[in-house]
Amino acid sequence: MFTLQNIITPEPGICTEHPLYYRADGEAGFSQSSARFTLPRGTRLCFDSYFNLFSLSAWNRACALETLFAEVTGSGRVEIRVLQALPGRALEAVYCEVAELDPQAPHLVDLSALAQPETEGLLHLELLALSKQAELHQARFAVAQMPQDLPRLAVSITTFRREAEVQTTVARLEDFLDGFAFAEQVKVQVVDNGQSAGIAPSRHVTPYDNPNLGGAGGFARGLLEAADGGFSHCLFMDDDASFHMENILRAYMLLALARDPGTALAGAMINTTKKWRMWEMGAWFDGSCRPLFNGTDLRDPQAVREMALEAAEEQPATLYGGWWFFAFPVAGAAHYPFPFFVRGDDISFSLANRFRIFTLNGVVSFQEDFAEKESPQTLYLDLRNHLIHHLVFDPLARSALGTARIAIRFMMRSMLRFKYESAEAQLLAWQDVMQGPGFFDENIDMNARRAAIKALIRDEAWQDAASLPEPGPARFSRLPGRLRHYLGLFSLNGHLLPFWGLAGDRLLLDVDARGLVLPAFGGARLSYLNTAGTRGYTVRHSKARFFSLAWRMSCTLWCWQRRHQALKAAYRQGYGEMTTQSYWRRTLQRLMPGSR
Repeated sequence: MFTLQNIITPEPGICTEHPLYYRADGEAGFSQSSARFTLPRGTRLCFDSYFNLFSLSAWNRACALETLFAEVTGSGRVEIRVLQALPGRALEAVYCEVAELDPQAPHLVDLSALAQPETEGLLHLELLALSKQAELHQARFAVAQMPQDLPRLAVSITTFRREAEVQTTVARLEDFLDGFAFAEQVKVQVVDNGQSAGIAPSRHVTPYDNPNLGGAGGFARGLLEAADGGFSHCLFMDDDASFHMENILRAYMLLALARDPGTALAGAMINTTKKWRMWEMGAWFDGSCRPLFNGTDLRDPQAVREMALEAAEEQPATLYGGWWFFAFPVAGAAHYPFPFFVRGDDISFSLANRFRIFTLNGVVSFQEDFAEKESPQTLYLDLRNHLIHHLVFDPLARSALGTARIAIRFMMRSMLRFKYESAEAQLLAWQDVMQGPGFFDENIDMNARRAAIKALIRDEAWQDAASLPEPGPARFSRLPGRLRHYLGLFSLNGHLLPFWGLAGDRLLLDVDARGLVLPAFGGARLSYLNTAGTRGYTVRHSKARFFSLAWRMSCTLWCWQRRHQALKAAYRQGYGEMTTQSYWRRTLQRLMPGSR
């Protein structure tokens, strides 16, 4: 038997939200050290959870499954059920039998009749303890055959001066590969943009020193090494590997059994502050990043089922996969990353290449909240890529004004929150895009721009929370939601009202409000805290800064309107030239440590 998907359990350091793994009706005990369950008589253990549902729809749509089995290992007398969920229908038991579990002889359930391209739905296991005490040691879904031509997978990690994180990740990967059935087909590549990680080469791991050209340069190097090494597939992933190693197994098996050679797998993302809530299970792009299934409560079995069923259906044409976990065929990468440095390179990579992207429940990475990461520099980088995607890709084509609205929206969101330094950085991003694709080649290491943006930052620099001013009484910010919305919108959050700097509220906002406009409405002084509540910064209403930025934004819009068609043609040509293997080979050779 070859495992498609193991039943996985809570893991310290990754996620210990038990409802995301199983539900128990009765006094079930779970041992974290052994990852085993103890079930007194009458206890029912159910795996209709985010991490452990088996998506028939996704696997049958993506893969040629000739067989399918469920396997349960444990001890004691139990009732074993396999249930199928179909859209709009009640759960159906496709298997229900009483068995005496033996730790040395796994109980096998043949589900091969369901391994058909047209069969849809979700499967999950349930166990009911019938003896005084039963134990579940492990369970899995598996197949009996594998193709002879197995994929060779390069797991490519890009890191920059996160020595402890990447060393921990490499150790976890080596431990996993030591027990993985297809370990000889997998190689870990660590592309070290800081030349400081100290990763030693081993049977499973090869480190590469690289110039610091951001994620785009690091992953381009990883893709080049994968192509040169004869690997059929590549997996881009983060250096802190904040996910269960089961991700690698499920990804490898999906790629190995895929019907379409263009099959790719995009890992979902959950933020670390609310590990029970989905941030995105895939995302699509049009004017902005639009995460799929954002906000789904993963503790709710019905919500999880609905999400998993919908995720297996055809998704938007501009679906993309984040590089925290994205596996794809090397031959399908006709375009390499565009030299964005970071931010947006993963979006354009999916848009430019004809991958058939799937998602699987349970294949997910835990990431720091995007609101926590927001800064003038990240907003600068975001606006650049948003504009360029609309200049380059036909499905995103807009008029000059239609594309400019993206930049205007970005800046106004910052200005209405008194984040004038962020708006300055965004205006700089818009003007940099207007220099044409050559700007990205000339500033591929972002050194000059990072220094320029850093020089802008005074008010939006993090400081000790104890130094923040005390909030004042809430007046305008406590108005009913609709009234507060209209007051903020039509007054441009007080910028059109006299004496607003004196009259507006003094607010203290947490990280959840940091990226949103509405919580800022009614305020004249806004203090923002980080997730831990230990650091923050304060920004203040200023009509002079607002209208100065608005004037320069208007001038930039006038220039953009005049030059839009020429810019569009230049970027389409430049994108093609700067996403080739030859471009990245030349660039990396020129900038490689020790080169002349």
